Amino acid sequence: MFINTRNTAGPHPAGSRIVNRRRVLQGAALAAAALPLAACGRGGAAGKGGEVTSLKVLDYYADEPDNQIFQKALEAAAEQVGVTIEREAVSGTGLIQKVLQMSSSRTLPDLLMLDNPDLQQIAATGALAPLSTFGITSDGFIDGFVGAGTYDGELYGMGPCANTLGLYYNKDLLNAAGVAVPTTWDELKATAKTLTKDGAYGVAFCAKASYEGSWQFLPFFWSAGADETDIASPEAASALQLLVDLVNEGSASQSVVNWGQGDLGDQFTSGKAAMIVNGPWMTNTFNDSGINWGVAEIPVPKAGATGVSPLGGELWTVPATGDEARQKKAAELLSVLLGKESILELNTTRFTIPTREEGDADYLAELPDMEPLVTAVNNGRSRTAKLGEAWPKTAEALYNAMQSALTGKAAPLQALQTAKADFVS
Repeated sequence: MFINTRNTAGPHPAGSRIVNRRRVLQGAALAAAALPLAACGRGGAAGKGGEVTSLKVLDYYADEPDNQIFQKALEAAAEQVGVTIEREAVSGTGLIQKVLQMSSSRTLPDLLMLDNPDLQQIAATGALAPLSTFGITSDGFIDGFVGAGTYDGELYGMGPCANTLGLYYNKDLLNAAGVAVPTTWDELKATAKTLTKDGAYGVAFCAKASYEGSWQFLPFFWSAGADETDIASPEAASALQLLVDLVNEGSASQSVVNWGQGDLGDQFTSGKAAMIVNGPWMTNTFNDSGINWGVAEIPVPKAGATGVSPLGGELWTVPATGDEARQKKAAELLSVLLGKESILELNTTRFTIPTREEGDADYLAELPDMEPLVTAVNNGRSRTAKLGEAWPKTAEALYNAMQSALTGKAAPLQALQTAKADFVS
């Protein structure tokens, strides 16, 4: 999932990386469907059937510090399996177009990273090899991430790092107001109202007209018992009503319909928002700002309920190039990247969350403040698990409904019904 200062989320579930994502993916699907992918030519190392000495890798970790973090991790993994890597890192917005071009020219890389909501649409084209072919299974990985990496019953992608959303709060402002961190919707409304003063809003969230907006809505939507297979339900309307109430009561700015997650970070670090919905990709920014921050799980409708948040993060795949030797060696490299030591190093360095629960104890020993996000990830859900390739239309419907309700054009249920009719039905 997302636009963030460290280029690690999730969505970045949403954000500028997925502007026009659906149009590009549709084009990719048409082009890939017309290609005999199994006959893709290779270059840069031994030919088909020969010794593999190098592997081509494509990802979107082009910005620092992720660029160097993954360069180091991939080189270490490559050394273990006896190859060198030829890595290309492109901007997030350019990755899918790059994949399309490489499919057309039959130059797909040996190891390809995808944002997790994209995997199902790429797998549907036949461009990816099932990981089970190489003995890579989903054993030990959290269910939500397995769902993200699975298409038509086959596991096509897996990654070491996940992210999700939490409620970040300014400890000093909460302490000064004498309020506790909210855990329920009623507490969120009451606490946000108390904290709204002196030019600051109690809470901020992203409700912009983008996949980033629908990503931020999902923790409330899912935790209310709503389901993406029918967005126009009373449960969905109750979640949207919560956000409308926060804005109408003055506890959240009307500008939430325009703010991205980077804007939320600015509001938080400048003291203009006491609490925000955001993700672990902002950790470096918050630490550098000197703000005394904490993070909690997103509040749930009623006390004792289990929150459900969306999973962000990237999946690594083995393209179906037709060169069995190179595919096998790429899978070996991926297996190292998914190993316990690699997962711990990558996540503690990037402030992301391990995709294997068995690594949580070691991770939290180094980063104890991240425990709420670890819990949220372990209980998290993939955006594409139920809808697969149909998810983008539903995401579009959700953010359009948010815009309609938050600007007063329609009541929450009506806004959802209209959006469902316009984008889903």
